[in-house]
Amino acid sequence: MAVQKTASGKVDKRTKEGKAIAARMANARAARAASKTSGKTTSNLKKTKSGKVDKRTKEGKAVYERMAKARRAQGSLVNRLKRLFK
Repeated sequence: MAVQKTASGKVDKRTKEGKAIAARMANARAARAASKTSGKTTSNLKKTKSGKVDKRTKEGKAVYERMAKARRAQGSLVNRLKRLFK
């Protein structure tokens, strides 16, 4: 059975099928919003007053070590050549 549409082309929410579609859409929106908030991971890194990672802690030192390694790799000759011939 075809779903009735309004003059503007949207699904008519006054019909039985339209109400079912609207309910499914609402459930999907709620589930998507719930998955967005539950998917976030919270880190327990110590931060300074300005909001940066504290370099004095073990975890902070590890973070800065990884960042320095990534910076070195980005400027390496191999990667420069890759970017050049991209």
